[in-house]
Amino acid sequence: MNFYLNINLNYKSYKANKFMGISRDSRHKRRATGGRMPIHKKKRQFEGGRVPANTKLGEKRVRHLRVRGGNSKFRALRLQEGNFNLASEGVTFYINYHHY
Repeated sequence: MNFYLNINLNYKSYKANKFMGISRDSRHKRRATGGRMPIHKKKRQFEGGRVPANTKLGEKRVRHLRVRGGNSKFRALRLQEGNFNLASEGVTFYINYHHY
């Protein structure tokens, strides 16, 4: 069984698929005329993207990320309050969730 085909987008298992990546390049796009562009470069590390955090409600859980230049970003995996939106419903609302 090839475990690389099992794509699970949980934060802990985002490295499961080694062959595909989230890319922010523009080389995969077509020309303005509709023709295909020849790919003349490999993927670059600075063009990489990351899996979305998909923040959920619950006890606060924030992960630290090292980003380009040695700087830091923080991924909120769970929060007790914040603006959440349901794209399928087209609504956004503020939730203050405290579970006692």
